[in-house]
Amino acid sequence: MVVCGDDGLAHRLAAELRGVYGEQVTLVVPPSERTVRPPVVGRARAASAALIGAVTAAVSRANGGAGGGEPAGGLRVVEAGEATEAALADAGVEQAAALALVYDDDETNIRAALTARRLNPRLRLVLRLYNRRLGQHIEELLDQAAALATGAGDAGLDASTTVLSDADTAAPALAATAVVGTTKVVQTDGLLLRAVERPPLRPGQTPAAGLATLALLSTTSNDPAGADGSEGSGEQGPLLLPDAEAVQSAGSRGAVVLEQVSYAGPSLPSGRGVVPSFASLFSRRLRWSLAGLVGCVAALAVALTVVTGEHPLYATYMTLLDLFAINEPALHQTLARQILQLLSGLIGLLLLPVLLAAVLEALGTFRTASALRKPPRGLGGHVVLLGLGKIGTRVLTRLRELHIPVVCVESDPEARGMATARRLRVPVVLGDVTQEGVLEAAKIHRAHALLAVTSADTTNLEAALYARSVRPDLRVVLRLYDDDFATAVYRTLRAAHPHALTRSRSVTHLAAPAFAGAMMGRQILGAIPVERRVLLFAAVEVAGQPQLEDRTVGQAFRPGAWRVLALDRGSRDERREEPAVEEAYEDGRPGGASGWVWDLPDSYVLQKEDRVVLAATRRGLAELLGRRSREREGA
Repeated sequence: MVVCGDDGLAHRLAAELRGVYGEQVTLVVPPSERTVRPPVVGRARAASAALIGAVTAAVSRANGGAGGGEPAGGLRVVEAGEATEAALADAGVEQAAALALVYDDDETNIRAALTARRLNPRLRLVLRLYNRRLGQHIEELLDQAAALATGAGDAGLDASTTVLSDADTAAPALAATAVVGTTKVVQTDGLLLRAVERPPLRPGQTPAAGLATLALLSTTSNDPAGADGSEGSGEQGPLLLPDAEAVQSAGSRGAVVLEQVSYAGPSLPSGRGVVPSFASLFSRRLRWSLAGLVGCVAALAVALTVVTGEHPLYATYMTLLDLFAINEPALHQTLARQILQLLSGLIGLLLLPVLLAAVLEALGTFRTASALRKPPRGLGGHVVLLGLGKIGTRVLTRLRELHIPVVCVESDPEARGMATARRLRVPVVLGDVTQEGVLEAAKIHRAHALLAVTSADTTNLEAALYARSVRPDLRVVLRLYDDDFATAVYRTLRAAHPHALTRSRSVTHLAAPAFAGAMMGRQILGAIPVERRVLLFAAVEVAGQPQLEDRTVGQAFRPGAWRVLALDRGSRDERREEPAVEEAYEDGRPGGASGWVWDLPDSYVLQKEDRVVLAATRRGLAELLGRRSREREGA
């Protein structure tokens, strides 16, 4: 296995492959003396050996410490400024089984992928790309190049290309920590599955129907002084893939339950289109003024009908003529008719400034449709999102899909997410969060939560500390790179503010399991974070799997490792695999007919020709895929 990258994800992925899957890993990173990257990434490179050792040690402890504490896989580090042809050849790409390109720049990853595919057409490629649409085209292009170079079709080719995004993987987890009651969505074969986080059942309450219980949340998930849901939380931590007995005795634990849903794309927030809605064109006061004038005209038309006995349509027409002062004077007519004409003229005079104000407001709305909005007065209960980079942009999109009010804070007016904020018409405060008055402008004193997701740990920490000084009970979510630093910050903030919820999240910790699983084979369909742990969804062929073949669904279920969720009834030619996506709303197409069967009885016997979808932990998937890969090597 070869991993190429220039930030913390590369080190975390190498540790995941080495510690969980026991693979031989070659890590290609820029020379440590180069300091062209931001400081946090520079520290990641300098501490790469310590990071890998810490992660693998933690994995070994989770596995029971077998093997004397030394991981089964080895590590070789190659220093290269870029993933050139010479660097890839030195890393052994020509003989490697898989290559992960996780550079922060999309163009660098694409260039290296094209070079690697030319060196080894049978190489399994995993690319980190932020651009989803481009990733789909690149995936098809590289797969076609591999098939043409080897002269084999898809059935006989062991190589594949998988495009993933760390931002897509981490954004749902970051958004879910800031709000309660959110859902996580996985798409496969046109079917959307939703994992719902349910609170603990009350006495006498009946649980709602669901396909399967994927996890039991930690006993202290809603306790500010409790554990943070990591693997080191012990018995109080989350329990992944519990059996029926554990679910029955869950007690005060919440649960993550898998539900089958038909496609229902999220309602787009107002302002997504090019033309603003009618309500956004005019202010509320102006709309009330227009409504009042329309009511007055209607009342005058009714009064004229009563006075003159004319038809209501004719009376309305005459009223409008009087309103615009283009009717004949009501000479030699009744007094009531003359009074109504005078009132109509007065209403017409009042209508002129209202129409002028409406035109000016409409022109101003169109002119400022692409400008940044300011937080409105009286805003409260919103989420303050700090940082509009790759991660912040995905988190912003996720929060708006959930119809959660957001105020963004960004220091760079040319940041990646500024265009998204304009399109979604989200208020943005431009300024350095470390400067006084910036968070106050974002209404932090009335906010529900703060999400600090910039790439600088110190900026996130400073913003969290200042926000807590303004509002001690504020819910705070920090994006921190180093796990040890995150743990220390979490414990300190918990001790200083015991009545407020504090959460810390690492993007590399959330994304690495999905990238590692994709390197072991094109089975990864999606990943769902459960607190600080990750649950993977994988499509697996039953053939060659002794843990699955000729076993019933109930017998194949291993609590805490894997669970069979679905069976593919479609023919092999009709099967198609989807990329690992947590929020598959981009193309906007409804899920079509699917051959998946999601209500399998426990007595169903898995046959050799079957293909199933599993929910698996990292170690469970490593046992399935790792054992199969070693059997192929031995053959």
